[in-house]
Amino acid sequence: MKVTAQLNNIRIAPRKSRLVARLVKGMNVSEALGQLDVNVKKTSSFMAKLLNSAVANGENNFGLDKNNLYVYDVLVGEGPVLKRWMPKAFGRAGRILKRTSKIKLTLEERIEGKGRKTKEEMDKEKKKRLEDKKKELKEMAKEKEATTDNKPGKTEKIEGKKDVEKSQKETKNKWGEKIFRRKSM
Repeated sequence: MKVTAQLNNIRIAPRKSRLVARLVKGMNVSEALGQLDVNVKKTSSFMAKLLNSAVANGENNFGLDKNNLYVYDVLVGEGPVLKRWMPKAFGRAGRILKRTSKIKLTLEERIEGKGRKTKEEMDKEKKKRLEDKKKELKEMAKEKEATTDNKPGKTEKIEGKKDVEKSQKETKNKWGEKIFRRKSM
């Protein structure tokens, strides 16, 4: 089964992005991530994020095993070109093309169906994640209520705001006085 992920409008020329794409093509996912970590090209960090995204797509949407995946294909195409001008001698202008690229990464399984999760297992995991998320939200709500109970009442807040506004006005006046002060000679 093939899994894809796409990255659009990355501000690196396609010619430079293809160097990293050729390096990774045909490798296992873990090897490719290791290679991208070591590589010093600017594209490698973007490619690593894209590869992680494709792996997550495969695991969450189709129940694929990360250890059974490899980089099947990486297509690097040209995105929109930003056109800029550089002034030259004798009133001329030179054209500068700032190129962008689109990267489409495709993963495939080495051995078809190996380590793949069934639909029931995927549904169980999804339910468990939702329950965990609900628990976290409830805990956050309880913490928020506890912090709001410790805050001062509304009347104290209003007095505090007035004090803050007065101090801001005072500092603004002093600031203006410092700038526009006349100097004696």
